[in-house]
Amino acid sequence: MTKRILIVDDEVDLSELLSYNLSRAGYTTRVVHDGRNGLEAARSFEPDLIVLDVMMPEMSGFEVANRLRRDAATRQTPIIMLTAKSGETDELSGLSSGADDYVTKPFSMRVLEARIEAVLRRSARAIEVEPSEGQQFGPLSLNPETHEAMLDGTPLKLTVTEFRLLESLIGSAGKVMSRKSLINDALGPGVTVTERTIDVHVTSIRKKLGPRADLIRTVRGVGYRLVRSEMSTAVGEA
Repeated sequence: MTKRILIVDDEVDLSELLSYNLSRAGYTTRVVHDGRNGLEAARSFEPDLIVLDVMMPEMSGFEVANRLRRDAATRQTPIIMLTAKSGETDELSGLSSGADDYVTKPFSMRVLEARIEAVLRRSARAIEVEPSEGQQFGPLSLNPETHEAMLDGTPLKLTVTEFRLLESLIGSAGKVMSRKSLINDALGPGVTVTERTIDVHVTSIRKKLGPRADLIRTVRGVGYRLVRSEMSTAVGEA
């Protein structure tokens, strides 16, 4: 079945170019040029993925993403954000608002298409799982079948990517996972992202964990590991 992609970008020429190239790549596309129409199209068009620009008048991409994540009908729809800003703070803002990936302008269509394919694969893996009792680690619990995450009995709003990363960390709880291992395990082999992208995703997860953020420890120069909050910090950890 052909995947549907919604493009929300106020730059008319760019959005039409994206639509043309993605259509040639085999996707069905729809283009809108502002956030309010984007929210309406997300419900009526029922896209498999949304390409969302950050800098739009009236309603920013951050606000659109937040609203999409609060709506039960669009909560699980993957989002890739486009922006001209490349700072880590801006990337973190995008991921914290609910984006699954973040692409900085200018970019090549080959890069965007690869990111789209990778996010769609992660989304499919999150849905097409074998029935299971889920994973539990201290106050954290994940149910891969329903894509639900709980912290101390309270729902955690995680993106598909964040869910996969936390799932990988729980699966190797107590062990150090390198950034490269997390990329391969959570994002899939062959996905081209920098190790910094993993750092930004982990920072976003920690923000959502709040007082329990110390469940994820940074092992300097290596990666991350999941530990119980009461465990002391080892040498080289933060």
